[in-house]
Amino acid sequence: MRIVAIANQKGGVGKTTTSINLSACLAQRGLRVLMIDLDPQANATSGLGLVQEDRGSLYPALVEGEDIRNLIRATRLENLSIIRSHQELAGCEIELAQAGNHLTRLREVLDPLKHQQLFDAVIIDCPPSLGVLMTSALAAADELLVPIQCEYFGLEGLSKIVQIVQQIRDCGANPGLLLEGIVMTMFDSRANLGQQVVNDVRTYFSDVIYDTIIPRTVRLGEAPSFGKSIVEYDPHGKGAQAYNALADEFLRRHGVGVEEEAAVEVSG
Repeated sequence: MRIVAIANQKGGVGKTTTSINLSACLAQRGLRVLMIDLDPQANATSGLGLVQEDRGSLYPALVEGEDIRNLIRATRLENLSIIRSHQELAGCEIELAQAGNHLTRLREVLDPLKHQQLFDAVIIDCPPSLGVLMTSALAAADELLVPIQCEYFGLEGLSKIVQIVQQIRDCGANPGLLLEGIVMTMFDSRANLGQQVVNDVRTYFSDVIYDTIIPRTVRLGEAPSFGKSIVEYDPHGKGAQAYNALADEFLRRHGVGVEEEAAVEVSG
């Protein structure tokens, strides 16, 4: 079971869009996927057409010791499960910060899932901040996937999150944290700046940047308002094609053949 944190401390970069649609595409390919909405704004929850559930977020597990398995809910998509978010998670930041094990608490909570191999991949949609929830996710994850908007300020955000990754490693909270990939999002082929930003990231992060680039499309923006992933809402559009390509590239990086239709496990 691989735990993948999808994070960027800058908002509006396609982080939740990537969490939802990568999870949906991996589930379509037969992987057992759990998406954890760790953002108190609960956009990933509503983006799949679900409502916030009292005591249905990770809060009871993180703060009160509830078994995480009791919080898992099925979605209408086969192979895709979710732990919803709730505004109560905002208070979790304060309570976790006061605990001595706040950096390792999420990892402890996820241990039962890892020991039982209940899922092939756990995708964590992190809040757009450098707070306790995001750093806890990085301390618990096997790898980090960073969506970057194809604009100048995206480069600034990337340098900051790379620093955070190094700090998480150096402090001993998660020495093995891997910066698995960078995904360029909201690409506008009509703008020269977007291509320049992609080229700059490829120059400095050539070993981790994904070949797949997510375009800026109206359909990708509309899909969450209908509570659907892009592969449900517009399965033949450019957005769905891009996220399908991203899922295939993700699987290739993890040594999983994309032609396999049966349930498969991401090694590790």
